Amino acid sequence: MRAIILAAGRGRRLGHNTNAIPKTMVPVGGRPMLERQLEALAGAGIGRDRVHVVRGYLGEVLTRAYPDLHYFDNPAWERNNILASLMHAAEAFDDEVVFSYADIVYAPEVARTLCEAPSCEALLVVDRRWRDTYEGRDQHPIPEAELARVEAGRVTRVGKRAVPADAAAGEFIGLARFARGTLDRMHAEWQRLVAAGGLDQPFGLSPRLEVAYLCDMLTHLIEQGLEARPLYIDGRWREVDTEQDLERAHEAVR
Repeated sequence: MRAIILAAGRGRRLGHNTNAIPKTMVPVGGRPMLERQLEALAGAGIGRDRVHVVRGYLGEVLTRAYPDLHYFDNPAWERNNILASLMHAAEAFDDEVVFSYADIVYAPEVARTLCEAPSCEALLVVDRRWRDTYEGRDQHPIPEAELARVEAGRVTRVGKRAVPADAAAGEFIGLARFARGTLDRMHAEWQRLVAAGGLDQPFGLSPRLEVAYLCDMLTHLIEQGLEARPLYIDGRWREVDTEQDLERAHEAVR
């Protein structure tokens, strides 16, 4: 099992905090978000020699700080989005993969539980107490939550504005585990879409394939029969997307 962390973006909504470092290196509670993730992954049995990072903004700073990780480059990070960024790591798709956004922090037991859970094609970490984190979160309101609908134990739809809040089982936190072959399936579908209509075609709930989210592809493949299941948690994680989020994350990790 290996891990892929998407860390290409700058994080403009974190203001001056990312002037000199990539978003994933912003400290939360005195330690970079990436450092916290690496520690959690190590506790789940995934050492740094099995961690792959997609870099973009100030990628050289990231490499100097963590020379022992494996890297892929997203040279178009300023104009593309999560799904396109993930496709740059296709060489690492030949194994079971723990996938993570770079701007989240989570308790180490979340990673352990994810890695120890029974395998399925897509196992998505879903927070049932998601509403708690949105109380007073006006810089990142509920419409930006990647909510998941779950029916008969399977995720049937996931993404921003994809599920009404009152119909959501929880929020997908940006942490998942994909069985061997699942990411290859995503990559093959990506290549098919690009060949058929190019990066400017609408895809899922995104205006263009180039700026699509992972959730757009997940919902697309779920509709084609992909088995996606939730791994429920109840809090004990934070997304750090804005300066307001950062202040709250400091409190949460303490």
